[in-house]
Amino acid sequence: MIAYLEGRLLESSEDSCVLFTEGGVGYEVFPVRQVLSRLPARGELVALYISTIVREDALELYGFPSWDERRTFEVLISISKLGPKTSLALLSHFSPDDLRRVVANDDPGALTVVSGIGKKTAQHIFLELKYKLKADVVPGAVKGRDATAASAFRDALAGLTNLGYPEEEARTVLEEVFAAQEDLDVAGALREALKAMARNRSGA
Repeated sequence: MIAYLEGRLLESSEDSCVLFTEGGVGYEVFPVRQVLSRLPARGELVALYISTIVREDALELYGFPSWDERRTFEVLISISKLGPKTSLALLSHFSPDDLRRVVANDDPGALTVVSGIGKKTAQHIFLELKYKLKADVVPGAVKGRDATAASAFRDALAGLTNLGYPEEEARTVLEEVFAAQEDLDVAGALREALKAMARNRSGA
C-alpha cells in the first residue's frame, strides 16, 4: 500500500495532480483542496502522505500534507456510507483539529457546510466521530499553540511509534521537547526526541 509519495509535479487539474517519481512512474493523486491551491510550478517537488483506496474497478490515491490529515481521512472513510470523495471534501473544509473541536463542542450542525451533507448525515458522522476520532493525542501545552505545532506533535508521535517506540514514552519525550523548543518542525522534533530517548536509555 502506498503511504507516501515524493515527486515532481507533472500535471494538475481542478481535483488532481500527477507526480512523477524518480523511478520513472507518474501517479495521479487526489489531494485536499489546501494542497491543490498551493501546488508549485510544473517540475517542482511535491511530497504528500497518501491513502490508497482499492476498489474492483479502480485504485485511487488521496493526498495530504500531514500524517494527521491522512489518519483522520482513514477515520472518516471507516464511517458507514461515507465515501472517499465526501471524506476528502470534509477535510478540505475542516482540519483534523477543527473536527476535534466539532466533537468537543457537540456541534454536528457545523458539518452541513460541506456540499452533500445534510442534517441527518451530519448527525450520523458526528456520532461515529465521537468514538473514532482521538481528541486527546496532543497535550494541552502544545494544543494551546498554533495548528502547525499541534500537527508537528502528532506527526512526530506517529513517526516514533512507527519506529517501534511505545506511545506513552514517545508522547512524554515529545512534550518535553516541545516545551523546550516551541517552533520545531516534524523533522526537528523527531531528531530531538530520538536524542532524548537515547540519553534516557543510556542513563546519561
